[in-house]
Parts: sequence; structure tokens; C-alpha cells
Amino acid sequence: MKKILKRYRAFWGVLVLIGILTMINHKLGFKALTISANSFKEMLLVIPPVFVLLGLLDVWVPRETMVKYMGEGSGLKGVILSIILGSAAAGPLYGAFPVAAVFMKKGVKFMNILIFIGAWSTTKIPMFLFEIASLGTKFAVTRLLIDIPGIILIAFIISKFVSKKEVEELYAKAENLSK
Repeated sequence: MKKILKRYRAFWGVLVLIGILTMINHKLGFKALTISANSFKEMLLVIPPVFVLLGLLDVWVPRETMVKYMGEGSGLKGVILSIILGSAAAGPLYGAFPVAAVFMKKGVKFMNILIFIGAWSTTKIPMFLFEIASLGTKFAVTRLLIDIPGIILIAFIISKFVSKKEVEELYAKAENLSK
């Protein structure tokens, strides 16, 4: 019981703060509760499908295939595939991190994982189509043409600044997630 309380202390702290806020200002407190409940509901709708797809990816796609197409020697092919997978993804950014953990278990190159996360957060196809419809093709294409090289550059810089030891620790943690 003590372990659970310690593990979720941030949650309990926020819950207490919202309780205090509700006692001081009912309207604001209930608004905070409503927003929190809606966010939790959204998470419950997004997370299960992501984990089902992750399970299928983990079982159906052999490690050798992932290493071949997105591993250390994948080169431009791995970069392009990372951008395509990230852009085709649906859902909020927090859905990208479990996918990245499975990619790590499958031997995907660290830079390609960073590119995937960057593409997930920035270059989603539905967002691109919305931008074309509401802001115009010129804006949408310009933003995409700036974002893609930016994502690759940032991923390259981060992968050079993060030490090999830290990357190995991340991969080890990803490997231990399923145990």
C-alpha cells in the first residue's frame, strides 16, 4: 500500500489540490475536475488501440526486419520510413512513446526513433490535409518542407549529443518494460 501511495504521489497531490480548489471556488474546481475527467476519458480511448497495435508489431514483425529497414545500417531508407510511420500515426503524442519503446526493443536506430517521434508530433497527414483546406496549399507545403529537414537535423544533433552509454541505458529500459 505504501508503495502505491509513493508511486502515485503526484496524482494524489493534484487530487488534494483540486479538492482544496473546489472548496475555495466551486465553479473553478468543478471545471478542473471536468477537464481532468475528459482528458482521462480521451486517454482511455487512445491507449488500448495503441497497445493492441504494439502487441501485433511486437509479435508479427521480426527484429531482423526492423533492423534491416530502420536499424543502424538503414541509412536514408530508415529516415524515410521513420517519417512515413510518424506521419501516418493517429492520436496524441503520448501514443508515440510506447511505439518508440517497441522500436527500441526491435533494434531501431536511435536517430530514427527521434525522427519518428518528431514526425508524429509535427507532420501528421490529417493535420496536413486540414492545413491545406483551412490555410491553403502554399502554407501547408511550406510548413512541411521546413519541418521535415528540421526534424532530421534536430534528431541528428540530439543523437550526437546523447552519449552512447545513455542510449544503451534507454534501450535496456525499453527491453525491461515487457518483463
